[in-house]
Amino acid sequence: MQIAGEEIERLRRQIMEQIDLTRTVEDEEVYQLIEAQVRDFARERMLTLGEREAVVQTLFYSLRKLDVLQELLEDPTITEIMVNGAEHIFYEKAGRLYKAEYGFSSKEKLNDVIQQMAGYSNRMVNEASPIVDTRLADGSRVNIVLEPVAIDGSAVTIRKFPENPIGMEDLIRMGSISQEAADLLKILVRCGYNIFISGGTGSGKTTFLNALSQYIPREERIITVEDSAELQLLDKPNLVRLETRNANTEGVTPITIRDLIRTALRMRPERIIVGECRGAEALDVLQAMNTGHDGSLSTGHANSCKDMLSRLETMVLMGMELPLPAIRSQIASGIDILIHLGRLRDKSRKVLKIVEIAGMEQGEVMLHELFRYEESGEEARHVRGTLMRTGRLMHTEKCERAGMNPEKEGSSGL
Repeated sequence: MQIAGEEIERLRRQIMEQIDLTRTVEDEEVYQLIEAQVRDFARERMLTLGEREAVVQTLFYSLRKLDVLQELLEDPTITEIMVNGAEHIFYEKAGRLYKAEYGFSSKEKLNDVIQQMAGYSNRMVNEASPIVDTRLADGSRVNIVLEPVAIDGSAVTIRKFPENPIGMEDLIRMGSISQEAADLLKILVRCGYNIFISGGTGSGKTTFLNALSQYIPREERIITVEDSAELQLLDKPNLVRLETRNANTEGVTPITIRDLIRTALRMRPERIIVGECRGAEALDVLQAMNTGHDGSLSTGHANSCKDMLSRLETMVLMGMELPLPAIRSQIASGIDILIHLGRLRDKSRKVLKIVEIAGMEQGEVMLHELFRYEESGEEARHVRGTLMRTGRLMHTEKCERAGMNPEKEGSSGL
């Protein structure tokens, strides 16, 4: 039996009237109030046990969780949730989009949930500041756009992350990277090579950055800088996580990525990890890489390794007017390795290319390819291919200083 949204809202209001808001009320007490209220309703409507339990769950999600989104959030197979106004909810599962069979009971309820989500990381979203990036308690990334900026109703996009972070071994098992490439990257991270990860939206940049960070030696001091804290670095005791702060109507000063990078440089970092370069902070990242902070990691949006270089040039110019040769020199001397990720037509995420920054030649940044993904066909709608080794590391100085040989270390004979 389908229970109307109006009836659920009526029950919700009745329960709210019974909750003592002058003190902290535990979840168990709320559950008891809900069950008592639903008991009479279920008897009156002749609900089955399953229908009654569904009503209890719906009311609890509405009162203590994120309402109709909670069930989607708790489903580990769902990777992304998209809310297009109160009535239209979509979600991504196994790389495909589906429309949810339900929506929010009202625009007001959606707005209540939006304020709740913004509050998790002390962000403010209102008419004066209608666009905000935030995160949920479990680390899921959230983007919010309020109406009327979102014309057809407030829009919410939630990128979920697995409860247990995906490691490099998981990526190898899923076919996202080869064992040989992973072995080389393990050595490069440990030896302090500066690595930049590029890719389009949804290509897995944050996941790969997180997996790559597992190779950082445990004893090193790491500073992470992010718009919204998403990275989940495990077994790193000397870790400081920094997160930006938006301005608000109360006069709170905004804290930008650039502010945090400059502060991180004064915190005796051995590694600086910047979640994503989107603008002028690219200049600060390159300057950090060029001033002795070896082993720094970051990501950026681009369609290829060459496009990433062009985007870095553009982003640096957003922060300071510099001659193009000077910017390219900074890139060539700061970044050691570029890794490009992509999402194939079967929705799988792959490492498509790994290149070494070989230096400058005639005013251009030169790329030396180490690995390239080559398709070998398609089987049952799944793309088949291999990440092929196409070159050997040219600049081995950092490996030599660390006492490692990238052509001999590792299980695959590197």
